[in-house]
Amino acid sequence: MPLLIALCLALAALFLREESRERYVPAVVLKGLASLCFVVLGLLCSPGTPLAGRVIVGLVLGCAADVLLNLRWVFREKGQPIFLVGILVFLAGHILYLAAVWPLNAKPLLCLAAAVVLTALLMLWIFKQITAKPAFKIFGVFYIGAIMLLNCVAVGNLLSAPGAFTGLFAAGAVFFLVSDIVLILNTFGAETRQSLRVTNIALYYAGQLLIALSLRFAALL
Repeated sequence: MPLLIALCLALAALFLREESRERYVPAVVLKGLASLCFVVLGLLCSPGTPLAGRVIVGLVLGCAADVLLNLRWVFREKGQPIFLVGILVFLAGHILYLAAVWPLNAKPLLCLAAAVVLTALLMLWIFKQITAKPAFKIFGVFYIGAIMLLNCVAVGNLLSAPGAFTGLFAAGAVFFLVSDIVLILNTFGAETRQSLRVTNIALYYAGQLLIALSLRFAALL
């Protein structure tokens, strides 16, 4: 498993190098292979429970979305619809993650209320930092709202039932959220910076790897 994690991170680093050189076809291939690593990790760690099955489907959807998001640079004339489809696939993955951990939550209504408040505050701040079409902003509210709800539920699970699974999953969800915030700021902000792109990708793969690795301890629930 350590070798698989190292391979994932190495492929992600090579992807960033190729993307920065605007070699988008090899970049897509490298990103797809890097994402395939966290899917394989999830399969290796899976105890075969329904919870694990939902998480693995979420990992597969994340892998597919990764490829779609970068295909927009290969097929530029269809870049916007490809980007939106990729985000929708990511959203579906988040919903699968949420479906996996929601039944474990002791106070779902409190988590839901916290997610609504935190999403509103976060989006108000983000909208002050970016310039985007109204459609993207509306979609962004739902997308960030889903990730924020996942985070609130995951952190709630950790607080009510501390353990290896809840801890790793919550950490992965937080990394995922911060990664997406960085991605939004770098994509729709005043300036695109490579340092933010590296931060986005590093946090994203750390999040997905932690979520996949958490399945190693899911059988203990």
